[in-house]
Amino acid sequence: MPSVSAHVAATLARHVDHVFGVMGNGNAHFLDALERQRGGEYCAMRHEAGAVVAADAYFRASGRLAAATATYGAGFTNTLTALAEAVQAHIPLILVVGDEPTSGPRPWDVDQIALAAAVGARTYTVGRADAAATTAIAVEHALTYRVPTVLAIPYDVATRDAGPIPEAPEPVLPGPSAPGDAFAQAAVADAAAALAGASRPLLLAGRGAWLAGAGPALGALADATGALTASTALGRGVFPDERYDLGVTGGFGAESAMDLIRSADVAVVFGASLNQFTMRFGELFAPGTRVIQVDTRQAATHPHVGSYLRGDARLIAEALVSSLADAGAQPSGWRESVDVTAARQYHVGDGLAADGRLDPRTAAARIGELLPEDRVVVSDGGHFIGWANMYWPVASPDRMIMVGTAYQSIGLGWPSVPGAALAHPESTIVLTTGDGGGLMALADLESAVRVAGGRGLAVVWNDAAYGAEVNLYGLKGLAQGPMRIPEVDFAALGRSVGADGVVVRTPDDLEVLADWASRPVAERPFLVLDLRISGDVIAPYQHEIIRVNS
Repeated sequence: MPSVSAHVAATLARHVDHVFGVMGNGNAHFLDALERQRGGEYCAMRHEAGAVVAADAYFRASGRLAAATATYGAGFTNTLTALAEAVQAHIPLILVVGDEPTSGPRPWDVDQIALAAAVGARTYTVGRADAAATTAIAVEHALTYRVPTVLAIPYDVATRDAGPIPEAPEPVLPGPSAPGDAFAQAAVADAAAALAGASRPLLLAGRGAWLAGAGPALGALADATGALTASTALGRGVFPDERYDLGVTGGFGAESAMDLIRSADVAVVFGASLNQFTMRFGELFAPGTRVIQVDTRQAATHPHVGSYLRGDARLIAEALVSSLADAGAQPSGWRESVDVTAARQYHVGDGLAADGRLDPRTAAARIGELLPEDRVVVSDGGHFIGWANMYWPVASPDRMIMVGTAYQSIGLGWPSVPGAALAHPESTIVLTTGDGGGLMALADLESAVRVAGGRGLAVVWNDAAYGAEVNLYGLKGLAQGPMRIPEVDFAALGRSVGADGVVVRTPDDLEVLADWASRPVAERPFLVLDLRISGDVIAPYQHEIIRVNS
């Protein structure tokens, strides 16, 4: 008869295409059952945190649920940083773990339910009589609340006979929230009136607008109002007409573009949390700008918001377009009066910095010119995070994956590559990482090279330091010894696991990327570009952080 593990594997495979994991005592029978039946393709990772990261990146890149798996005890505790990131970023995934026996903990067991709850994740524990149903409930919970959910298999239950595998019900998910009552409709009418009367309207969208499928409606709203558009770092590419798009906001934005945003008289924000980085620490909008926020949260998320519309970004954008049409409103003409292309320009650097090392701005700009057009960018965390966001355009929000930013973590870059690669099997996957985070995540360098193969490229911004700490604390006079890293040869590390690795010291050395991009995917290896950059060139967003913390 099928075991409890078989019930979990079969039920989960109806809802996920990929399972990322590391095998151990607690999940061995689950993985055996997964391998023996259709669905739920398994991808081996080399660290348990990497398994969760890969499942997280898979959802961000595809919008489809994935699973991770780890053993009990040390395997589970290894997942906690990645699990916390997924919680704070509102990423649904299933983490299947072994757990202590139902008879009680062994000396090496810990209270996994309490640990998961501490980072915001709920645990469902399967039993012999309810394994399939509990698995289905966990899937529904993850998708309904957009959170990672832990599915625990007690050690003494994993191999118990559970009878025929039942057909578990499909998840029932909530529909989009429409502005249905009189108060909501009045708020929509008020926002439409504000846009109709605006001389310099602006629309700002985040990842929530993308998840709501609001892109076409936002494009129609921009046309109806003559608004300039902009996006958060996680919403890049959500607006369909890039001719009037100012790019990413906050410290990643071009200075002239940010000046235009600050001159807006009405700004409507869709599906963006308006965090301190997006808001330039309160400086994004001028004091006279009327800021209207549209989101599904209970209330506005920034004190500069003057009006709040709770609801689905797509439905409210459509309602605003309809209201404007009914009122006979005309476009403002603002977007045609400004040179958006000029406003979006960034400084391309000086080739080499004063210390003789590569200027990261020059490298970023040239790499942006050479990258294949069909690409997905996955980003680790660190000082370098600004370069890709400033210089590498992406086609849509599902092609800029930033695992770690919600929890302010580094070291999640390499394991993001397999998740994105399986989500977009036709695209080039470009990792941007620093030497600090790159070393922290090194266990899954092999996973990235193995899974992405010739579709994979890693850009390592190697300044022999934890750059963000040097910029913030070193400049304050703190001892820099703990902030420095001996210069590591990432090109050699890449070659050790089958990649092609190249040390880049000058702009001319980047021509290796042109050659790599011109070759057929099947005939080229994963490429690691080890950029020996200057730590003296500080990203604009870091200057903002330095200003605020000085």
